[in-house]
Amino acid sequence: MIAASRIYPFSMPATSTSTRAGAPSAIARFLTGRRSAWVVLLIFLLAAGGATAALRTVDTAPRGTNLPATAESKLVADTLKTFPGSERQPVLVVASRGDQGALGRDATGAFSGLAAELGGGKPVIIPSEDGKAVLALVPLPASDSSSDNLEQVLDVREKIARAAKDNPALEGLNLQVTGGPAFGGDIANSFSGANVTLLVVTISIVAVLLLITYRSPLLWLLPLLVVGTADQTATNLSNWLSLKTGWHAEGGIVSVLVFGAGANYALLMISRYREELQRTEDHRLAMQRAWVGTRGAIIASNLTVVLGLMTLLFAALPDTRGLGLSSGAGLLLALLSVLLVLPAILSIVGRGIFWPFVPRPGQVSQKQGLWGRLAESVAAHPIRALVAGLAVLGVFATGLIGTRVGLDQAEQFRVEAESIDGLQTVAAHYPAGFTAPINVIAKQAQAADVTSVLKETPGVTSVQPTGSHDGWVRLQLIGKDAPGTDEALDTVRTLRDRVHAVDGAEAKVGGSIAEDLDKREAQRHDVLLTIPLVLSVSLLVLIALTRSLVAPFLLLAINVTSAAAAIGAGSVVSRWVMDSPALANEVPLFAFIFLVALGIDYTIFLVERARHEAIEHGTRRGMVEAVRHTGAVITSAGIVLAAVFAALGVLPLVVMGQLGIIVCLGVLVDTLLVRTVIVPAVFELVGDRIWWPGRPQAAGAPEGGRS
Repeated sequence: MIAASRIYPFSMPATSTSTRAGAPSAIARFLTGRRSAWVVLLIFLLAAGGATAALRTVDTAPRGTNLPATAESKLVADTLKTFPGSERQPVLVVASRGDQGALGRDATGAFSGLAAELGGGKPVIIPSEDGKAVLALVPLPASDSSSDNLEQVLDVREKIARAAKDNPALEGLNLQVTGGPAFGGDIANSFSGANVTLLVVTISIVAVLLLITYRSPLLWLLPLLVVGTADQTATNLSNWLSLKTGWHAEGGIVSVLVFGAGANYALLMISRYREELQRTEDHRLAMQRAWVGTRGAIIASNLTVVLGLMTLLFAALPDTRGLGLSSGAGLLLALLSVLLVLPAILSIVGRGIFWPFVPRPGQVSQKQGLWGRLAESVAAHPIRALVAGLAVLGVFATGLIGTRVGLDQAEQFRVEAESIDGLQTVAAHYPAGFTAPINVIAKQAQAADVTSVLKETPGVTSVQPTGSHDGWVRLQLIGKDAPGTDEALDTVRTLRDRVHAVDGAEAKVGGSIAEDLDKREAQRHDVLLTIPLVLSVSLLVLIALTRSLVAPFLLLAINVTSAAAAIGAGSVVSRWVMDSPALANEVPLFAFIFLVALGIDYTIFLVERARHEAIEHGTRRGMVEAVRHTGAVITSAGIVLAAVFAALGVLPLVVMGQLGIIVCLGVLVDTLLVRTVIVPAVFELVGDRIWWPGRPQAAGAPEGGRS
């Protein structure tokens, strides 16, 4: 997540023989001054402490249905909230024998008595046709809060556990609590401590990689503390934004972005600081020059990703908008922390922080190094390198063939949950659609006509009126197909077509299957809208930085191909690692947005350096020099970013694990293959035409030949 280290108009071009230091600015002198650096540090601590104190009690908005306000299923749910009895919601308690045998009369009677003691109202008891299970619909107080639902569900489970010990008739029965409230509660319970685990794992990964990169027992602590403070502030700010907007934001993703971006910015700045320390004895002057030389890179890098994420604000799904807003805010905090605070701290501690490998003037290495040798090899055989690189991407992209998108409830967890086990028990003994009834509301005067249409619809096994209010009637349907299947979704589509055609009924179809359908259609809308937006943003950034009409299109095409390859490879790996039959609905969009935005950063860093090197060496040789100079820092940054995204795998939801796998693979592919092989090969083949209609060379500068 790094852009060019010298980007007009922020700094001056560099040559391959010496890196021209930027002239210290008033801001740089203030950030690094003997006294003012302490002032900057104090202001930072006060601001971070004040924000934490003000927002520490703020919690994020609860996970809701995540549907657009105009979605038909949401309109149905909002209408049903006005019906009598809507203040209560049913939780399902199912009993079956461990040996899969039939339930006796005594066991069924004991279960019915237990169910009557669990809730605040009379339960509905429904035996299965095969006689091997019995189900109770136990009414509990309705709540939109997953934590409140969890508390109620845990109380019910505790009562069941006590009753099972005291009543011999219940001995040998599997008693499971499931249904909507239990499922939401289990999600909340699965995240209990998970975000803390993610934070610990992320910090550990960043700490180890920074320690390896800097080879200092002390230096790694400074960026980690700065970025960690920014992450804590970003978490609090994200929660506040979530409550203000009602858009839930997944804190784990925000933290990963803040740590990954912040560590990348720090790597770029400290790498340049080390170079400047090898040119001057004055460590404050070295820091000033490093700040001037990298501020453009860091700002361009940050704004590229932030603008890409801001395209998510145009999404239809509220939680998608929430992720874009919170992630953008978090990345801006990471930018301010590293750009303003880290230089002050480094100026305070001095060059000794690099111990035991303290940089001194005159230590600049003239060795070509691994990246220089690789660049020379690609330049010598560009066609071979390009074909090989594209072949690898093509193999990875074949993972898209046969990839299915969409998981049902039972497939969304990576941990065991009683609600999922209960759903599977219900599905084994009751009609497939029993666990997810379809709700239809219609004007009461047309209830008979709507009921007739519903009963004649293929895929419907039963229709039952369940209440009326204020001129509306509620009809509950049980489908023959399992929730989440294409057949169940088609049934909802057919139902909507048919009931919408009933004159004057104003009928609407809702329920969890309809919500799944509406969410998938909203996500399809978001893909078709936001992907072109993020590509347009990336293209405009590339045009502005390269001042070319050829390079941006080629680079963006390479970036899109790399993203598609990463999604394909990640899909295959997720099937191997998580035994997941499909990608979660959110994964393709989020993965593509992250991969394009983050990949453009590395491309900018390489290509902008190549443009400046071309002033002295020509386009072809300039790219070789660019790879040689940027190889180490970009690779380190890419490995850090890939590793922190991989940390999402500790979270219990499949969507997080899949997103972590795909972005991790994508960043590694972009860092190790696209930037080092494919892009240099394209530049070698296209030559000066890559910059059309402009030219990177100074007046009279010759075009470098192949080497």
